[in-house]
Amino acid sequence: MFCRNQTTRATIARGSALEMEIRRGKFRRSVLLDTLQDSNIQKKIDHEIRMRDGACKLLAACSQREQALEASKSLLTCNTRIMAYMSELQRMKEAQVMQRVALRSSDAGPTDDRLPCKGRVAISDLRIPLMWKDTEYFKNKGELHRCAVFCLLQVGAEIHDTDMVIVDRTLTDICFDNTIVFSEASPGFELRVELYSCCSEDDYSTGSTPRKLASKLSSSLGRSAGKKLRVAMDPGACSPISNGGGATLLLPLPTVVGPKYHLLAHTTLSLSHVQDSFRTHDLSISGNEECSHWVPLYGNVCCRLAAQPHCMTQQMMSGCLKVKFGGDPQSWTNVYGVLKGTNLFCYHRQEDVEANIEPAFTISINKKTRIRASEKDLHNKAQSICISNHYGGEEVTHTLSADSREDTHRWMEAFWQQFYDMSQWKQCCDDLMKIELPSPRKPTLVTSKQGSLYHEMAPLTIPSCEGILLQDNAVSAEIRALLSSYYNDR
Repeated sequence: MFCRNQTTRATIARGSALEMEIRRGKFRRSVLLDTLQDSNIQKKIDHEIRMRDGACKLLAACSQREQALEASKSLLTCNTRIMAYMSELQRMKEAQVMQRVALRSSDAGPTDDRLPCKGRVAISDLRIPLMWKDTEYFKNKGELHRCAVFCLLQVGAEIHDTDMVIVDRTLTDICFDNTIVFSEASPGFELRVELYSCCSEDDYSTGSTPRKLASKLSSSLGRSAGKKLRVAMDPGACSPISNGGGATLLLPLPTVVGPKYHLLAHTTLSLSHVQDSFRTHDLSISGNEECSHWVPLYGNVCCRLAAQPHCMTQQMMSGCLKVKFGGDPQSWTNVYGVLKGTNLFCYHRQEDVEANIEPAFTISINKKTRIRASEKDLHNKAQSICISNHYGGEEVTHTLSADSREDTHRWMEAFWQQFYDMSQWKQCCDDLMKIELPSPRKPTLVTSKQGSLYHEMAPLTIPSCEGILLQDNAVSAEIRALLSSYYNDR
C-alpha cells in the first residue's frame, strides 16, 4: 500500500511538473511575442517621427503655397499616426499584463479563446456633395473662396490619407479617387472618416529664409551656403530622444509658420454599413460659415464600403479526405479537400490545387449547412463528419472521413471556426465582394507644374530602384537623404 501511494504521489508530481513546464513555455512564448510586437510598433513610431521631421523642414523651406499645403497635410497625418501608435502601444501593454497574470495564475480555468478572422476593408469612390448659394454657383457672384481639403481615414492604429483637392464654387462635389484598403480589420472595426480643410487664400508668412534658400540652391552651393541651409532646416525640438530604456520621448512640436488644417466634418462607418454598392452616409459637421476654412457641405458622404474576410479569400483548412455520397458504404472517394469561403473544394490530387485545375466536385459550407460528427462504423475506424445541405428542397448529405481521429478533430474545429467567422462577418460572407487594389500614390510635390522645391534646388534624376535623388554634389548629404526618404516613403 505504501509503495502504491508513493507511486501515485510521484505520478501526480510529474504531472504537476509537466503542467508547470507547459505554463512556463507559454509564458516565454508570450513574452517573446510581446517583445516583437512592441518592437514593431516602436519602429513605426520612429519612422513617423522621422517623417514628421521631414515635413517640418519642408514646410519651413516651402516657397510656394501648394508646397506648403502639401507639407502641412503630411505633418498633420504624421502627428495623427504617432498618437494612434502610442495609443496602440499602451493598449498592447495593458493586454500583455492581463495575459501574463492569467498565465501565471495556477487556478486559471479554461477560457473560450476563439477569435474571428481578420479581413480587408476597402473604401472607395468618396464623394462629398456641396451646397453653394445660388448667387455663388449660378450667378458666379462674390469673392472666389478656395480651400484645400483632404480626408484622413482610420481603423485602429492604421491611418491613410487621400490626395489634396482644391475646392471652390465651380465644384458641386468633393471627389476623392483613392481606393484605401485596411488589411487587418476585425469584424468589429470602426472606420473613422475625417474631412480636413484649410483656406488656400490665407496669408501666412514663411519668412525670407525660403526665398533665400531657393535662390541659393538654384545656383551652386558653397560651404557658407550649405552651413546656413543646415541651420535653417535644423529639426530642433521636433526630433525624438531616448530615455535610456528603449522608449522614445516625443518632444513638443516646434512652431512652424504655415497653413493649418481644421477638422470640417467626420463620420464613423462599421460592419453594418458594408454593402457591395454605392451608399450615402450622414456627416457630423464642425465649424460654421464664419470660419475661413468653411466649405458649404450638404451633410452627407457617398462611398463604396466593401469587406473581404480572410475566411472568404484564404485556405482555412486543407488535407486528404475520403468522401461518401449518400448511404452507399462502397462509394468512398479519395480527394484533397480545401476549405475556402462558402465551399469545401474537393480535388483529385493536391497538385491540382497548385495547377489551378477545377475541383472534381464542391460541397457547400454556408450559414444553412448542418455539420455533425457521426459514430464509428465497420468500414471506417475513425469518426466521420456528416455535412448536410438543401438543394432544391432536397437534403443532400456528404460523409467525410480523415486518416486519423486527430485529423477529424482538426477538420471539425476548422468547420466550427468557419461558422463562427461567418456569424461575425455577417453579410460579408454571403458573396465575395470585389476590392480594387489601390494604384500607387504619386508624389504630389514633385511636379513641373507646381514648381517643386526639388526643381528649385537642383537637377533631378529618377533611378528605377532608388527613387528621386539630387545630383548636385554641392547640396549636403543630409538634405539629399532627407528629401529622398520623404518622397520614397510616401
